[in-house]
Amino acid sequence: MIASVRGQVLALAPDAAVVDVGGVGYSVRATPGTLAGLAVGTESTLHTSLVVREDSLTLYGFADADERDLFELLQTASGVGPRLAQAALAVHPPNAVRRAIATGDSRTLTQIPGVGKKGAERLILELKDRIGPIADTGTAPTAREVRPQWREQVQQGLIALGWTQKDAASAITRLADTVGTAEGERPDVPSLLKQAIRMLGKTR
Repeated sequence: MIASVRGQVLALAPDAAVVDVGGVGYSVRATPGTLAGLAVGTESTLHTSLVVREDSLTLYGFADADERDLFELLQTASGVGPRLAQAALAVHPPNAVRRAIATGDSRTLTQIPGVGKKGAERLILELKDRIGPIADTGTAPTAREVRPQWREQVQQGLIALGWTQKDAASAITRLADTVGTAEGERPDVPSLLKQAIRMLGKTR
């Protein structure tokens, strides 16, 4: 298992980074929240999870070990693969996912594209006793928990669910006219993701 990579960031894409480790460039898939903390030309460390399939080896990267551990835990639930687990972390900060599972909050879980009511109930049933500690809800969110710009987050969610970058960009362009621009207003990213999916003619 490749538990982490450390090296110079060679390139950044909407859904991945290339990190030079000892002269080898590793392509690491990551959410916008993780990618926002990276910069080309700087040295960075990513905690990683290697997903092995018959026809592929895919490395997923995270800002910290807790996020990686949640990514791996989500995949132990029935019907949850790496794309859906990554989509969950693109839509909600890790502690929000943990809290929703621990408290039986299926509404929050169904905001994740690909998770319906039955899927949310299954996540709660299978993971509630294994989800781990929940951070104090009375404190303000940390910088890591503040969602990135809605365009990047919607794009990452769509790509994680299998659409191309071109399809995602088209949907985002169409969504832009519907998003409020008032100062301090934060777009409802889960709702925007659902709208984008409908625009692309595919519901999950």
